Amino acid sequence: MQLTTTRISPDWPCQVKQPGSYDWERSAVRWLRELVPARYAGYPALIRHPVLLARHAQLQVQQEMRVARTALQTARADLPALGLPESVIEHTIKMYAAEVMQLQHIARSVRAVSQALTGPVR
Repeated sequence: MQLTTTRISPDWPCQVKQPGSYDWERSAVRWLRELVPARYAGYPALIRHPVLLARHAQLQVQQEMRVARTALQTARADLPALGLPESVIEHTIKMYAAEVMQLQHIARSVRAVSQALTGPVR
């Protein structure tokens, strides 16, 4: 048995099989479905057309990034009015910053999967 190694993006999600391998598109759909609200699983078009699902996942992650960035940018001004201790505010700011970074990574991963779904397998 010979193993083939194809370079894929460092942003490629570990949950998705390598493009061109057996059942890779199914693994991509499973992963992408986790990124969109559960109610979208009921829309057959998104499941039958992985490219459409990838597009929606991109939009979803972009929106989540906007929300996390807004929360981060407004935390220092808004949270004290809620009566939260400074330690909680600092922890919350770190949490939002980490979430923005995580979402940026997910966005790159979605982009890599989307490109693989729309482009030829190399």
